[in-house]
Amino acid sequence: MKLNELSDNPGSTKNRMRVGRGIGSGKGKTGGRGVKGQKARTGVAIKGFEGGQMPLHRRLPKRGFYNPFSTDYNEVNIGRIQQAVDAGKLDAKAAVTVDALIAAGLIAKPRDGVKILGNGEIKAKLAFEVAAASKGAIAAIEGAGGSVKLLAAEAASAS
Repeated sequence: MKLNELSDNPGSTKNRMRVGRGIGSGKGKTGGRGVKGQKARTGVAIKGFEGGQMPLHRRLPKRGFYNPFSTDYNEVNIGRIQQAVDAGKLDAKAAVTVDALIAAGLIAKPRDGVKILGNGEIKAKLAFEVAAASKGAIAAIEGAGGSVKLLAAEAASAS
């Protein structure tokens, strides 16, 4: 057998239907679109239209709102910070700031600051300068001999 002798089984493939090529083709005139009207035209999609009845998306009540003043913190657990210190990615002597956490690869971008959460254990004595921290995280950090300086509280008192 040669490559030029290869072929599909007879009847396994069909030629595509060429639409709108005359009445004798079987798909001429309206080209399988029915007759007349907006839906017969090209580029029309009537999404959510229910024939004059009030559409479902307008019958249902609106819910929720977007708060333009909300804060979007990077949340980091103290367990992950301890792993970074153990791996040598985070300097235990320097202050733990947003820039230090980005350099260590714990967060990707600054957003509205960093919030430290209390999941995990911390053994290193670290000085944190962050926007927010949970009560459990502050207790664990101070228990290990570290300190927490909240930047959001300073910004609020300064203005």
